Amino acid sequence: MILIINGPNLNMLGKRPKDIYGNETYEDLKNQINQFTQNNSIDVEFFQSNSEGQIIDRIQKLDFEALIINPGAYTHYSYAIRDALEIVNAPKVEVHLTNIMARESFRQNSVTSSSCDGVISGLGFYGYILALEYLKEKLKNN
Repeated sequence: MILIINGPNLNMLGKRPKDIYGNETYEDLKNQINQFTQNNSIDVEFFQSNSEGQIIDRIQKLDFEALIINPGAYTHYSYAIRDALEIVNAPKVEVHLTNIMARESFRQNSVTSSSCDGVISGLGFYGYILALEYLKEKLKNN
């Protein structure tokens, strides 16, 4: 199973600034991912929390084969999530809907990405699909 963790405020997609995040909702994101995973026989579980501790607790269950994480704003300062990701001995991809390198200077640094295999940033919902493609191949070859 591939675990998909989404951090703070991602549950508010569709209500967040539309010029940055678009009109699609969190349910739209999950529906697009579910359509892809059903077509590719990939088992996923979604977890969304606005709480740093809950995200860490979910990571520490270590009951998944691979992980996609969008830590939201925690990307830029949560060494605790970074350390939890470091414990995970499974393929991991950090995903961001927007291009964090083209945003405010405080958003251009990721403290969590060094604990992941790679980062996909700025491709909207499609970034999750690319991460799933990568993880599917990675798991197939292990």
